[in-house]
Amino acid sequence: MNKKDIKHFCGGFTIIEFLISVVIFSIVLVAVFSFFFWMNYSGNKIQSDNAALENARKALRIMALEIKRAKGIYSLTTSENQLSLQTAAYPPAGENDSFIDFFLCGSSICFKRESQDSAFLTSKNVNVTNLTFSQISTNNNISIKISLTLDYNNSSAALATTASLRSY
Repeated sequence: MNKKDIKHFCGGFTIIEFLISVVIFSIVLVAVFSFFFWMNYSGNKIQSDNAALENARKALRIMALEIKRAKGIYSLTTSENQLSLQTAAYPPAGENDSFIDFFLCGSSICFKRESQDSAFLTSKNVNVTNLTFSQISTNNNISIKISLTLDYNNSSAALATTASLRSY
């Protein structure tokens, strides 16, 4: 073999081949990282959606249960944004009935029993943007429609339910 053949045989990558391999590697690397960032974002979004929905469901479930157990609606303090119920549950000592209220306190839904402090029905991390109560009367049956909207980490949940007073 002569020198010319050895030089051609032992040659390495050209600068063009090197640049093409770097570009291909970079494209693959960007695609892989984009996929992982998207997966992380999707997981966080799903967790936020679930937290918002669970808070809304929990609050609606508690309010619907109390409406079903109530004897009547206390109309003096009931409004579109507050529901006051007369109930046999939680009576103060020496009384048969008591009153409970559901209302917005700040950006949370609160539940207040007569002569007790308010309790939060939703997490303090959740921002309740709408809470409305509508009374529906049909054939001497009273029902309450509850609508609420809440936000949590850029996720929103809007739910509504209707519960009837059963007045046992």
